[in-house]
Amino acid sequence: MDSLPCLEIGAARDDAEMVVLLMHGLGADANDFGDMAQALCQAAEPRKWRFVLPNAPSIPVTINGGMRMPAWYDLLDLSHPRAVNWDTVNDSAMVIEALLLEETASTVVLAGFSQGAAMALHVGLRQASRVHGVLMMSGYLLESEEHLCPPATEARPIGLFHGTDDSMVPIAAAERTVEALTEAGHAATFKSYDGMKHSVCDEEVRDVLAWLNRLA
Repeated sequence: MDSLPCLEIGAARDDAEMVVLLMHGLGADANDFGDMAQALCQAAEPRKWRFVLPNAPSIPVTINGGMRMPAWYDLLDLSHPRAVNWDTVNDSAMVIEALLLEETASTVVLAGFSQGAAMALHVGLRQASRVHGVLMMSGYLLESEEHLCPPATEARPIGLFHGTDDSMVPIAAAERTVEALTEAGHAATFKSYDGMKHSVCDEEVRDVLAWLNRLA
């Protein structure tokens, strides 16, 4: 897969103290989280934070009748664990890993929403030496009998934020993710938001800022 176009917000690469690679959800694009990234950068001043928001490639998505749309991987059905095309997961992981290698900040965070959060966790669990934290909004662990949660090799904070009324990614999927991470020795924290659907609320943005502040 070729490199992907990215929206870059905040500090320049060579000046950044912390960089957050933030992946959007299925069918969306980098602009979905541009305002949030801008607000977080402003709230962090005078510290120099940098957000890199890549655009997923357009691929056929099985659950949507094979329609092409921005997606980090092909979803085969909406089961939990999600049934996915693992070749497409691996393709996106390679691109995200390449983006990681381009960044020079002392602190690197992988983050995402929904499908993007699943990719952030998938790559973060396998890039222990490069990733200092994983931030998940309305996300879940990608797993199968052949693809289990890797055991922890070093401490790395993993924050999960999820709405209680999310019908796209039920909160049970987030709870299962916390369970699997804990069993594998990872340091996972979880906060839910009463009544929130498959979205991001103001309280969650404040909590994300606090979580990032602890990492910076």
